[in-house]
Amino acid sequence: MRRIFINVLLILLAFTIQNCIFPLLPFLTAAPNLLLILTFSFGFIYGTEAGMYYGLISGLMMDLFYSGPFGFYTLIFVHVGYINGIFRKYYYEDYITLPLILSILNELAYNMYIYVFRFLIRQKVRIGYYFTNLVLPEIIFTVVTTLLFYRLFLILNRRLEEIEKRGDSSIV
Repeated sequence: MRRIFINVLLILLAFTIQNCIFPLLPFLTAAPNLLLILTFSFGFIYGTEAGMYYGLISGLMMDLFYSGPFGFYTLIFVHVGYINGIFRKYYYEDYITLPLILSILNELAYNMYIYVFRFLIRQKVRIGYYFTNLVLPEIIFTVVTTLLFYRLFLILNRRLEEIEKRGDSSIV
C-alpha cells in the first residue's frame, strides 16, 4: 500500500514539474516527458498490470489537463505501461541498456501517435520538420532524464521492498 501511495505521489510530482515548471524554463527547447518515463519504468519494474494502472493515472491526468478528446492520452499511456510490462522478464536492476532503448522507442511511439492523430488528420504533413524540431530534441532530453531518474526509481524501489520485508517479518 505504501508503494502505491509513493508511486502515485511520484506521478503527481512528475505531472506538476512537466506541465507547470518545464514550460517556464526559457533555455529548454523541448522538455523531457516525465510521465512517460514513470509509466514505462513502472511497467518495466512491476509488470503489465501495474504498468497499465500507472499509465491510466498518468493518461487521465494528461487528458484532464489538455483539451481534446477525453481518453486520447490515456490510450497511449496504458499501452506504454502494458507493452513495457511485457519486458519485465528481461528486468535486471543494473541493466541500463534495455530501459534506454525502451525510452527511445516509447518516445518515438508517443510522438508518432500525437503526430498522426493531431497533425496528419488535419493534413499537416511536414513530418521532417516535426521530427527534427520537436521529436528529436524531446527524445534526447527524455533519454538523458531516463539515465538520471531510472536509477532513482530503482533505489526507491529497493528501499520500499526492504521496508515491506521488515514489516512482513515483524507480523510472524
